[in-house]
Amino acid sequence: MASLRTKANPLISTLPHILTWPTFRFRTICSGRLGFAPYSSTSASPVDSDTPVAGVKFIETFKEEFEIGSQQISLETGKIARFANGAVVLAMEDTKVLSTISSAQSDGARDFLPLTVDYQEKQFAQSLIPSTFMRREGAPKERELLCGRLIDRPIRPLFPHGFYHEVQVMASVLSSDGKHDPDVMAANATSAALMLSDIPWGGPIGVIRIGRICGDFVVNPSMDELSLSDLNLVYACTRDKTLMIDVHAREISEKDLEAALRLAHPEAVKFLEPQIRLAAKAGKPKKEYKLSMVSEQTKEKIRSLAEAPIEAVFTDPTYGKFERGEALDRITKDVKKALEEECDEEGLVVLSKTVDNVRKEVVRRRILTDGLRVDGRRLDEVRPLYCEAGYLPILHGSSIFSRGDTQVLCTVTLGAPGQAQRLDSIVGPPTKRFMLHYSFPPFCINEVGKRVGLNRREVGHGTLAEKALLSVLPPEDYLRYTVRINAEVMASDGSTSMASVCGGSMALMDAGVQIKEHVAGLSIGLVSKIDPETGEIEDYRILTDILGLEDHLGDMDFKIAGTRNGVTAIQLDIKPAGIPLDIICECLEPARRGRLQILDHMEQEIREPRTQGDRNSPRLVILKYNNEAIRRLVGPLGALKRKIEEETGGKILVSDGTITVVAKNQTVLDKVQEKIDIIIGRELEVGGIYKGIVMSIKEYGAFVEFNGGQQGLLHISELSNEHVNRVSDVVSVGQQLSLMCIGQDTRGNIKLSLKATLPATVPKLKTALGIEELMHPAEERGNIAETVNQLQEQPGTEDHLPEDHPLETATKEELSSAPPAFIIRSAAECDEEEKSSKAKSGDVSESKDSPEQKVSAKNLKIGMELTAKVHQIRARGLVLDLGGGIKGMFRFEDGLKKDFEVGEELQVKCSSFSSKGVPVMCLVSDQKK
Repeated sequence: MASLRTKANPLISTLPHILTWPTFRFRTICSGRLGFAPYSSTSASPVDSDTPVAGVKFIETFKEEFEIGSQQISLETGKIARFANGAVVLAMEDTKVLSTISSAQSDGARDFLPLTVDYQEKQFAQSLIPSTFMRREGAPKERELLCGRLIDRPIRPLFPHGFYHEVQVMASVLSSDGKHDPDVMAANATSAALMLSDIPWGGPIGVIRIGRICGDFVVNPSMDELSLSDLNLVYACTRDKTLMIDVHAREISEKDLEAALRLAHPEAVKFLEPQIRLAAKAGKPKKEYKLSMVSEQTKEKIRSLAEAPIEAVFTDPTYGKFERGEALDRITKDVKKALEEECDEEGLVVLSKTVDNVRKEVVRRRILTDGLRVDGRRLDEVRPLYCEAGYLPILHGSSIFSRGDTQVLCTVTLGAPGQAQRLDSIVGPPTKRFMLHYSFPPFCINEVGKRVGLNRREVGHGTLAEKALLSVLPPEDYLRYTVRINAEVMASDGSTSMASVCGGSMALMDAGVQIKEHVAGLSIGLVSKIDPETGEIEDYRILTDILGLEDHLGDMDFKIAGTRNGVTAIQLDIKPAGIPLDIICECLEPARRGRLQILDHMEQEIREPRTQGDRNSPRLVILKYNNEAIRRLVGPLGALKRKIEEETGGKILVSDGTITVVAKNQTVLDKVQEKIDIIIGRELEVGGIYKGIVMSIKEYGAFVEFNGGQQGLLHISELSNEHVNRVSDVVSVGQQLSLMCIGQDTRGNIKLSLKATLPATVPKLKTALGIEELMHPAEERGNIAETVNQLQEQPGTEDHLPEDHPLETATKEELSSAPPAFIIRSAAECDEEEKSSKAKSGDVSESKDSPEQKVSAKNLKIGMELTAKVHQIRARGLVLDLGGGIKGMFRFEDGLKKDFEVGEELQVKCSSFSSKGVPVMCLVSDQKK
């Protein structure tokens, strides 16, 4: 190693050891500071003095710790990302966020601030590998775009006017414990990083989150606390002014919202002092950047040429949006022509920006002095409204909402729960079943453009409208569908996001979604006069339902959405360097009055959710099967399932043990279910309607194949409400029928009924006590349940049995599961029985002395004695199992002991038959055997 070093630099070996760098014990330069490394007498030895030794690197860090709410927070700089213009790591427990600031060294020759804010949540922050094919993070997700906007909105107004150098903010989540949302942490870390950088900026700012649980406000709530909170307020401010508000609430009143805002301000201010102290320790001096300012001489020249014609345009309320725009463009061209004649190069460079400032001055002056708006409205007046629900009747739900020249078309699509959107964020729920997608096509402002990827503005506006409507949706336990709203802006002249809220609310009701009530929203604007010396607001006007031009030329865009009961969502964006909180709170009342006017018009069009009876209403059914049956339905590689979906137009979603079928209407659902029934059938249930094909006909009925290959008996008595002599008079082999399942016997044979499906028939299942029919002539057959029920329904019998008696608490399922009066055999068994019966002759001899003989409907006669078992105990008697599938009844007599037990054997004698053909038994002796 020594020889290599000598060859590389021969002079090093010739220097005395005392002059070499390690001897002076200099440490490496870090964080802009140079120092000495600690000296160690054992660090060098004569033996290896020629071996190079690595220097000792010393990293100097600066840290500030403080407490807000119940959380300990720290700000740290100097350890990582040291080459960035400013870099801060903010930590709260085990969640850490890094925010860095960089600025381009260009001359800033432009007329806008190119500020870029990127927020990223990589999966390593929660010790996971991405599930994508490349195992890398892809394009920014919706949540990342929203968090980037949350950082951008409060910091942008604090850059000095005329500072047009490119600035980039990059916030990254380093680690997350899942307890705290990193978005607010990233905003505070960005403020601290800007304070450390040499970029001119009017901070610091503080950002805080406020929740409310059981009426009590919570500062910096955790994710678990937010799930219980009816308020999610994010508030950003400087020491005395508000910069940004973002609210998601469950119909919070304006009074409670104001209380939350006044609590949030002093809590957010607590973030300021630690940032100032950190900047004093490790901050860089602010650089003198070149500001793009317009000279007063040029301003006056352009103002003198453009002010009068601009004022004439703005004082004429007959101009529409595009007519006004064309007139203003002509004025700009006239001013440009005049400057070109004078060869004023400076004026031509700043012409567009200066003319825009003149427009701003004219509009603001008329509002402040005369109280007149561009379109001639009063300051608190809402534009004309137009509402229409069900505009596209073939869809699940649709609506058109217009306010002035702003128009939005909203459509609702209902899908299966399995179609919920999967969320890969490091905090929050993994899926969501309600989505609102906002679209702003170029034609809505008469421009030519290209649609590519996710747009930050579209994502932000759509999420705001989604939050506004989410609060009135029924819980997921009651809302079986996944709901998607598409808000397509058809024309834009201000506040399209709030128009999406109104249109989305009507479309949900048109789709039959059981929302509690309508939600409406509108934007509140502000025009103020500021003292140039102190920066304080001298005068101001609040504008209700602002135009796009008033948004552009005003100071504030305060979007407020809610119901008649309270606010559900808020988004505040401002242009000046803060607005006093008192003015913000003053805007809540005019917003409420304007919202109520809009709700009145919406309720006149549609007041409550439509019923699902419409032919185009979507249908959803959940079927339960074993996994083997589901595998048969899916087929190899899902081919059979896809074939059914292509043929019917429905959607089949498969999960463990269940199949969810989603169809756009009842016709499509019937087609899908019919296909499924043919392949695997359905879980049988008494009262269910099934389609089947007659396979064979016997003299006592027909055998029908249905429900994926299952076989059931359609008895001759279940063919029609009228008497049927022959089965072939009603049905034929190969005929397709819709049949009702009316029960099963003990051997699992299925009984079907055709007459129960006839329109004039009121289906009545004969399953009580399991005694359907006795082997008597058809005209004498009856339901023993009707006869035995008389024993219980007679007056004065309620006190014979306690409430917890087995007979009193028996369920219908228990009654229907009792064995029937006869056994239903398959077609093959019946054929075999017919053949064997021809070979036999004679009747079974009867004998009173042989009670153990087999009892049948043929040999049971009056006076016959036999041993019976107690099958059920009723209030006025017993149901007895006589054997051979025959049931009889025994009535209690006065004074008779009634402590019988189910299963107890009794010696009985047939005393008579009821009018329904039911054997009536009596005890052979008064003593129980």
